[in-house]
Amino acid sequence: MTAGKIFSLCTFILSALYCTAASCDDAPAAKPVSYYGDVRPILVKACHGCHQPAKASGKINLLGYDRVMSAGDDDEKVVVAGKPEASLLYTTVIPDGEKGPAMPKKAEPLSAPEIGLIKRWIVEGAKDDTPPSARDNITQANPPQYQALPVITSLDYSSDGKYLAVSGYHEVLLHKADGSMLEARLVGVSQRIQALSFSPDGTRLAVAGGLPAQRGEIQIWDVESRKLKLSIPSTYDTLYGVKWSHDGKLISFGAADNTLRAIESKTGKQVFFNGAHNDWVLDTVFSKDSSHLISVSRDRSMKLMKVDAQQFIDNITSITPGALKGGLMAIDRHPAKDELLVGGADGVPKIYRMFRQKARKIGDDYNRIRNFAALPGRIFSIEYSADGGRIVVGSSKEGKGLVRVYQEGDAKQLWELKVPGGVYTCTFGHDGKTVAAAGFQGKVILVDAATGKILKELIPVPLKAAG
Repeated sequence: MTAGKIFSLCTFILSALYCTAASCDDAPAAKPVSYYGDVRPILVKACHGCHQPAKASGKINLLGYDRVMSAGDDDEKVVVAGKPEASLLYTTVIPDGEKGPAMPKKAEPLSAPEIGLIKRWIVEGAKDDTPPSARDNITQANPPQYQALPVITSLDYSSDGKYLAVSGYHEVLLHKADGSMLEARLVGVSQRIQALSFSPDGTRLAVAGGLPAQRGEIQIWDVESRKLKLSIPSTYDTLYGVKWSHDGKLISFGAADNTLRAIESKTGKQVFFNGAHNDWVLDTVFSKDSSHLISVSRDRSMKLMKVDAQQFIDNITSITPGALKGGLMAIDRHPAKDELLVGGADGVPKIYRMFRQKARKIGDDYNRIRNFAALPGRIFSIEYSADGGRIVVGSSKEGKGLVRVYQEGDAKQLWELKVPGGVYTCTFGHDGKTVAAAGFQGKVILVDAATGKILKELIPVPLKAAG
């Protein structure tokens, strides 16, 4: 390096140090804290589980700027613009000696940088920069209004035979199992609902969803009271494949960040995490005794995990490149044994044994027990009947859907039903006498499970006339 270059470099460093020490007037000012980009993500992670329209603990709702600014009473406001020491949003999250912060309850405290962002935002005037396209005022008191049927991504019957749950926009629609009446609308934070699952005893309903590229959420509803018991934020993208353990103590789900997780159903505490997949985890299921957890992914694999150790055990499917053509999208476990029913992009339903019985050899697919006849397009939904004697499969190809039912033991096809629009979800009724299927067209088709005859076409949402 020449003497001239060394001199120029030294001059630049000294100038930078001088401006830093003397607060040089030419130094750029710190960028103002953004409510939408900086503060709102902290509220989503730490606050929305308890402070939202469906579960406003302490009568405080923090979903949206207007609600944040109006929350609290005259003596204690959540936010007082310009005064962090008078704002509960700041004073309740700062540590209080050895006791720690008051909020968030039963969760990890906010980090120092997060607390700093909240304080700066309030000091700077607590301004709103929410874009118009992101404003959302849907609540239980102001439910969604439909001018067209929504795409239906998930259905589930309760084990007691009372209800059929249908995914909607921002809500779950709780119908009588025979489709004769809409019983309740369970409106939550998540705009997109990806998966529904009743607890084994039918008293609770788990919901997986979120807002793509912004937040994921698990909701747990008390079915009879229609009350939201827990809202658990997780990741910054939508969640999929929610399932219950056999005893109702745990709930598993997959995520678009390639992870598999499980939480306690009573507290929402995360007790399992694994990142062995290389693409979105789209469905999950527990082993018969819930000691193991199985997941399927767009990465073309089905993986076996040990729950208590949070440990990856095995790839159940073949690991030979090209052996699986396309991602796996749906999984179910046989009701009475540890055998797994899977479907995906190749359109072929398959049954696998859960636990390997001999050493893996390159090129083998040893755990596979049988294939069923291929469906056109991709399989989006697959399920055993309650007695394990039949399976139902739903697929989509080029805007056309198909529902097919097979006998489990000999893979004999019993019937099939062609449906306008793709089929994204199908399920057996609790007694195995009915199949419900839905998807792109937005109707729920109720079918006689023995014959394939359509019993009813259900419009699941209240429609409002255009204009």
